[in-house]
Amino acid sequence: MEKATLLDWYRQMVQIRRFEQKCAELYQLGKIGGFLHLYIGQEAVAVGSIAARQENDHIITAYRDHGHALAVGADMRRVMAEMLGKVTGVSKGKGGSMHLADVNKRFWGGYAIVGGHLPLAAGIALAEQYKGTDAAVLCYFGDGATNIGYFHESLNLAGVWKLPVLWICENNQYGMGTAVDRASAVPRIIDKATAYGMKGKQVNGMDVVEVYQATQKALKAIRSGKGPQFLEMITYRYEGHSMGDPLRYRTKDEVEKWRADDPIGILERRLLQEHNATQDELEAIDQAVEQEIAEAVKFAEESPLPSPEELFTDIYVEA
Repeated sequence: MEKATLLDWYRQMVQIRRFEQKCAELYQLGKIGGFLHLYIGQEAVAVGSIAARQENDHIITAYRDHGHALAVGADMRRVMAEMLGKVTGVSKGKGGSMHLADVNKRFWGGYAIVGGHLPLAAGIALAEQYKGTDAAVLCYFGDGATNIGYFHESLNLAGVWKLPVLWICENNQYGMGTAVDRASAVPRIIDKATAYGMKGKQVNGMDVVEVYQATQKALKAIRSGKGPQFLEMITYRYEGHSMGDPLRYRTKDEVEKWRADDPIGILERRLLQEHNATQDELEAIDQAVEQEIAEAVKFAEESPLPSPEELFTDIYVEA
């Protein structure tokens, strides 16, 4: 990997981490309403996998979606404005944290119903197959979603029709407050993909380079006509399921064990030890991100709320 590429991935991962930390602060101040699901600890998955996509590929995910929005290149100011429910947001202030989308980036959201976006991913893939393009769909979901009916229906149809979709399970060890091995009869998620004739691979989701390489290989297989692929990213969320989660179901030692393999820390060590990066270079990136976050918050706070008339717009697609 080239040093410039790794530095850019470092910037993206720090950007996501700082964005999430600022969102937690704004939520506690009452400036962000509704639910807030943070992506802290999982940054390598979004950054590494999205870096492997083609420009015409599609991205769709669940409600822990801020990291994906930033990784596809959505304007941070508009993403932050959406978090605060402002009209300048990527979803015009109507979606909030759980419904981020950017049509221009082929980023379709951001869906609050667990597993509800998986059939949509299959549908987008079917459309691309019908049109004869080489575009693929990268569909992200948590380990808890693999126990939902949508998951099995979608994987079955993807397997039957050999749809160009890459299923990416972000296995962060917990579905809300329940460990995966307590909720799933098959705790190794890739075994579920095997039931639908799909090749699956477990990936170290804390290592952005490994994530990138595995995604690149899976997308190449899809484009060569080998049908849908399945990646299980083994990762960890440091924070609770949402901001209201008291975190009584896991120990401090467990969290610290995963923090020792922090995805940003892994990449930082690789840059310093293998690519002659300096601490000054990384600190300059950190400072630039902090400034970017501050500007995004300022933009969001100064933006207006949607007018009451906006309740009646964007309801149906006009012919």
